[in-house]
Amino acid sequence: MPSAEHTTLKKIRSFIRRQGRLTTGQQFALDNHWERYCLDPGADYDLAQVFGRSAPIIVEIGFGNGESLAQMAAANPDSDYIGIEVHRPGVGHLLMLLAQQELNNVRIYCHDAVEIIEHKIPDNSLTGVHLFFPDPWPKKKHHKRRIVNPGFVQLLLKKLKPDGYFHAATDWQNYAEAMLAVLSAETGLGNTSLGGDYCERPAYRPLTKFEQRGIRLGHGVWDLIFKRL
Repeated sequence: MPSAEHTTLKKIRSFIRRQGRLTTGQQFALDNHWERYCLDPGADYDLAQVFGRSAPIIVEIGFGNGESLAQMAAANPDSDYIGIEVHRPGVGHLLMLLAQQELNNVRIYCHDAVEIIEHKIPDNSLTGVHLFFPDPWPKKKHHKRRIVNPGFVQLLLKKLKPDGYFHAATDWQNYAEAMLAVLSAETGLGNTSLGGDYCERPAYRPLTKFEQRGIRLGHGVWDLIFKRL
């Protein structure tokens, strides 16, 4: 039975379903590549069987249009990736990229990430969890909707392997500070930053077009990387 903490976490959604309009290519990819790459949220899987091997597994929460995830998967063929995204146009775009590049080390859930991680990911199984540019919910009254909170951190601790890592990136300083406080308060996690705050962007995280534009405009980006102790 889920704890009250996790029940609260699931009731407060950290996203809004903005479905948007599907392009012809995205719809084609959804129609033709869904069976190959997408997993059923109602089914249970042995991930080693899904990927056909035993390899490090990294989850990306909210992969947007999937370009960064496809780049990481192509650059790191020895790792397997599970992308979770609620917006079908983004799923369709990633399906296009996976099929074009013939990548086989990515699978997708089109569903609520917290529910998938809690119920479909085995404990002590993940090498890493990525959360890149989540909805910052900038208004103070909406801060409760931010996905990084104590309940979410407890869920991470259950699912990460020892020395497994959680990597978040945001271009909202207030959210970065809030995440730093929440993550630092958990004794089961250790900050990999020598200064105890933020990290330089590691080479494995690609720069998005949105991020490049923000950097040109002088906007900051904050990366946080914590490891399970």
